[in-house]
Amino acid sequence: MPIFKPISENEAKGKVKEIFEEIKTARQLSEVPNFWKSLANNPETLERTWTSLKQVMKKGALDPVVKELIYVAVSITNGCEYCIKSHSLAAKKKGATEEMLSEMIAVTGMANETNRLVEGYQVEVDDVYK
Repeated sequence: MPIFKPISENEAKGKVKEIFEEIKTARQLSEVPNFWKSLANNPETLERTWTSLKQVMKKGALDPVVKELIYVAVSITNGCEYCIKSHSLAAKKKGATEEMLSEMIAVTGMANETNRLVEGYQVEVDDVYK
């Protein structure tokens, strides 16, 4: 159960309503996702987070699909089911295939496993990597 009651689209006013409309347009959605409705309890947090997300996730040196796949990988590592699902869908909308998602999940699992082994064994970094 959420700590705060999500702000519905019908309740949204002013800046929150503007941001909700921008989110739906930018993400090609018919309804504002619960994450944004929850953040709307603090309009400054909603605006800051949406602005930062747009800046970071826009096309740049990395393709938008790659950025979404990285987002999913980090979300898997952090155990955020909501983020895994929402950004997997965003990745698919931007062109990611099931094969790409499956391979990314395998890489994420392997990286997490070997990271834990390195930390557990306290492996010293080779000079060539320094």
